[in-house]
Amino acid sequence: MPHPRPDSDVEPGGRLGAFIRRSGFLRKWLILGVAIGVIAGLGAVTFYLALDYTGKILLGHLGGYDIPKPIGDGGQPGSPGFVRPWAIPLITCGGALLSAWIVARFAPEAEGHGTDSAIEAVHTDPRAIRGRAIVVKTVASALTIGSGGSGGREGPAAQISAGFGSLISRWLNLADADGRIAVSLGIGSGIGAIFGAPLGGAVLAASIVYREDFDYKVLVPGFITSATAYSVFGSILGFEPLFGYVAADFRFEQPAILVWFVVLGIAAALFGYLYARIFYGTVTLTAKLPGNKVIKPAIGGLLVGVLALLIPQVLASGYGWAQKATDTSTLLSIPLWIVLLLPLAKIVATSLSIGTGGSGGIFGPGIVVGAFVGAAIWRLGHDIGLQGLPDSPALFVVVGMMACFGSVAHAPLAVMIMVAEMTGSFSVIPCALVAVGIAYLLISRTPVSIYKAQRLDRETAVAQRTACSGRDTPSQREDPNGSAG
Repeated sequence: MPHPRPDSDVEPGGRLGAFIRRSGFLRKWLILGVAIGVIAGLGAVTFYLALDYTGKILLGHLGGYDIPKPIGDGGQPGSPGFVRPWAIPLITCGGALLSAWIVARFAPEAEGHGTDSAIEAVHTDPRAIRGRAIVVKTVASALTIGSGGSGGREGPAAQISAGFGSLISRWLNLADADGRIAVSLGIGSGIGAIFGAPLGGAVLAASIVYREDFDYKVLVPGFITSATAYSVFGSILGFEPLFGYVAADFRFEQPAILVWFVVLGIAAALFGYLYARIFYGTVTLTAKLPGNKVIKPAIGGLLVGVLALLIPQVLASGYGWAQKATDTSTLLSIPLWIVLLLPLAKIVATSLSIGTGGSGGIFGPGIVVGAFVGAAIWRLGHDIGLQGLPDSPALFVVVGMMACFGSVAHAPLAVMIMVAEMTGSFSVIPCALVAVGIAYLLISRTPVSIYKAQRLDRETAVAQRTACSGRDTPSQREDPNGSAG
């Protein structure tokens, strides 16, 4: 009868871990990619439903106000006004207060937008994301956004799947090089799944961790992971693009129209710059103000609720209002002063909600800010009576989404693809190339990025890791064969 192997002979990570580590590139990332993709899809579904139910209870039932929803979320037009306006600031304050208490009590690292934490884990320790932080982030973000706080749902979705990538790295004892890929795949697939943008998610996974670089080793596994996550999410909640097919009937036939997108690119860069500056300015100011980490987000939530009484479009994610901005009649029905103030108001609301210590994403609000920038330019041109303006604002709204956040996130290609998938509008690409290119070139001349944890490039990241390890060679846990296996 064979004797059991002594503990000292058992390989770290068990037999499965040894099998994965010995596998070649294809087998390794087929297995890991599908596993991370399944969890990313299920995590995105879980957070989507948690946020939906929380919003219905807090703003809908208690506040008597229904947020407009984009087509992919059901397309409900929302309430025409506030039934109980006095309740809105109380709800946004209460939701932020409870969210901040949960974060402070159970997982302080879940504070803020979450994506930066995942990016930092890629660069420092891909095993570092605690399982507890995933649960806390889900609950806290649902409370923040569901009560009306201005935040996006992609940050929690990314942290869930990135956290699973980190868990796999610990469980299977993966080399650090593979762990970094696993966490990067989690970020991209989580965001791609909840936005219904699998190709964009795959490209985002390879680009979001750097400001001026692209990790091609992440791209191909990203295809597998993002496709899996998208399939899981869509099979449960549907495959309709988030904003439907907004500008799908647009045909690029008049090159002179590109002049408009030069203007839009400049404006998008300006508001992208303001977004990062105001958001992180709020983070810095909040840290200096007296009070604990529970009270400050609650005050921020209260201020968002007060601002919403004047400009309701700043509440929650704002995707439904971005959808409304694509319709000519709806956009023209909104007072011009509100349309012009909306980009800045959304930036301020997001800074007050998340920059003060609340929990939620900043990708989604950045997309909405860009949508409002495009809508404002179209509306201003329409009211002035400028010639050559398209009949519908949809084209401007879609390209504004791409240019504003794509530039300040230093992920222009990924965001452009994602928005095209979210709107079913690949036909706008010629116009988008001009606006996104100009916006990115302008932003790249500044030190600004919406993601502070991004490294400049792969070489810089390796140098920093080497310096931190105190050795002249990469970490001993690096795969000697690289991620190719």
